[in-house]
Amino acid sequence: MSEKRKKDGKTVSKAAAAILSVAIGACSTGAAAQGTGTWRCGNTYSDQPCEGGRTVKVDDRRSDEDRRAADAGIRSAQTQADRMERSRLSLEKAAYDRDQRAAREARSAALAERRLAMAEQRERDRARKEANAPRKSSLSFSSGPGAEAPERRKKKRKSAD
Repeated sequence: MSEKRKKDGKTVSKAAAAILSVAIGACSTGAAAQGTGTWRCGNTYSDQPCEGGRTVKVDDRRSDEDRRAADAGIRSAQTQADRMERSRLSLEKAAYDRDQRAAREARSAALAERRLAMAEQRERDRARKEANAPRKSSLSFSSGPGAEAPERRKKKRKSAD
């Protein structure tokens, strides 16, 4: 059993050494990151230096009360912006619906106008055709050679029975 304890002791010490080395590495990278600073590269900010970039101090020396007030102002502005966006979207939807309704009415009116124009054109064509058609005479002429006399109806006589 004493061998297992030694083995367990070695295992525990190896794990402790690994945790310690990870902690030291994390602290050293944190210190290195603080030392590099923040760089402004045009309109963007980075933790890496860039060509033509310059360092920017990013210390926030405000008090906790000032930070809370600024955060409350930001939340208020965001809430107002969200309300304004919803209002704008509803106005845009109403305008879109109104435009769609007007377009439907315009299409309907144009279709009705075309139908009316076609009906009027058909009526004009029918009237022109009727005006150009030869007219039949309603009088019958019986004079002249070859004219036949109209047939006369024979009246039936009643029998005296």
